[in-house]
Amino acid sequence: MASRRASAIFISLVLVAAAASFWWWLARGPVLAFTAPFDPAFHRLSPEEVVTLPLAVRFDLPLGSPHGALTYNARPFRIARHLGDDLNGIGGENSDLGDSIFAAGMGRVVYAGMPGSGWGKMIIVAHRLPPGDEAGPVVQTVYAHLDQIVVAHGQVVQRGQKIGTIGTGEGTYLAHLHFEVRQGPYINPAEGYADTPLNRLSPETFIQARRGAGAAELGPAPRL
Repeated sequence: MASRRASAIFISLVLVAAAASFWWWLARGPVLAFTAPFDPAFHRLSPEEVVTLPLAVRFDLPLGSPHGALTYNARPFRIARHLGDDLNGIGGENSDLGDSIFAAGMGRVVYAGMPGSGWGKMIIVAHRLPPGDEAGPVVQTVYAHLDQIVVAHGQVVQRGQKIGTIGTGEGTYLAHLHFEVRQGPYINPAEGYADTPLNRLSPETFIQARRGAGAAELGPAPRL
């Protein structure tokens, strides 16, 4: 009998201690914080982030002028449902693997990473356009299938600044740069092909209208 009474007292004390610990834990708040990984597909630049983006008044092609960079557009915008331009070195195959990629305009890096299979490494740069620009107030330039990324998320980049190198999408393709221009504040790697243009603009047309320089002028961007 004494043994049973001792066991009952012991169990009661354990239950009281467990309940006290639980209520103490609730009072302090959860000690474990489960933070979801950043998913750019669900991120939108806030109005404050948009108005504080660097103002991009000029744009250039990301591999340099076709008059001096020895590149060509292998798959233009909207050919076979393509949502960007595929820029290649004229040597073909992987002759341009590791060549430098430059920011098309002044802006801020809003994504730098590997969003999923088929894309390889990707950089997205957001640019604030001058008031009255029909594509504005914000566009994003997208650089995909990279071999290396040499900038960081949140970094301000100047037009003509090196941001990465040409890659193969982790061995998925022959080396080239998939380049897009997107309207709006939504940061979403999304897809590279679609039946409609979605929020994409023709990169070549967009840049030609905003180069602010002659076709043969290869002058570098001004230093910050």
